[in-house]
Amino acid sequence: MIIMDDLTKVSFTNLDKVLYPVLELKKSRIIEYYIRIAPLMLGSLKNRIIVMNRYPDGVDKEGFYEKDAPVGIPSWVEIFNTYSETARREIDYVVCNNLDTLIWMANLAALEINITLSTIENYDTPDLVFFDIDPEPPCSFDDVMDIALLLKENLDELNLRSFVKTSGKKGLHIVLPIINKYNFKQTREFVHQFGKFLARESDIVVSEFRNSRDPGTIFIDYLQNTRGKTMIAPYSLRAQPHAPVSTPLEWKELKKGLRPEEFNIFTVIQRKNDPWEGLMESKQTLEVE
Repeated sequence: MIIMDDLTKVSFTNLDKVLYPVLELKKSRIIEYYIRIAPLMLGSLKNRIIVMNRYPDGVDKEGFYEKDAPVGIPSWVEIFNTYSETARREIDYVVCNNLDTLIWMANLAALEINITLSTIENYDTPDLVFFDIDPEPPCSFDDVMDIALLLKENLDELNLRSFVKTSGKKGLHIVLPIINKYNFKQTREFVHQFGKFLARESDIVVSEFRNSRDPGTIFIDYLQNTRGKTMIAPYSLRAQPHAPVSTPLEWKELKKGLRPEEFNIFTVIQRKNDPWEGLMESKQTLEVE
């Protein structure tokens, strides 16, 4: 265990609480994971609103989605206040720009850490475009990879550099870093139009929400490209029995037979390279009608 109280501002609680019962993983092991992955993860969290999925009683019990900064938040945790259209009120959101805040969230059993597609400096202007490739059984992960590669091929033709990660569940996430020029309506329509195009190219792709649960289909979810909506952060754990991780990949890793469960709390910290290194230095323009 690499935790030492004199190296962090966080006051730890219930370190022996088992959060992943199937693996018998205690909270102390979750905190250790987030400490070890922080050098790769913190860049993706920088200056973004955080929404936590907390599981204080473990992943086999009901958790909760927390937007508001919790009661008793330490004074050193950064807060961003803004109006939430869904909540219809102002909310104090957590911002995670340092290791202490990441450890503090882990101590709260915030297993899943979600981020917005815009930063607090330009909250109404996204700097990420998000393609959520979401399959319905009996579609396989091989099918998901085929569609992701088809999408990349078409983005490449437009000279748009794209980055891919596992969702940590059954799908893939593809993002494009963009300059702060477009609003969410434009980025959402950009993704929607790509979904419509892919639906013409492939019989298993659907582009409309009304068809998103049709068996044997893959939905290109464009609706997450909305102010205040979030995606699971790169390197975040997921609240699934075997502790999978939403893991950035090299495009060349998408080969037949790859399975998302290969990327988990044990394996991800052994990866030597960060495929998303330099992502925010790769901002590009979009041709949006």
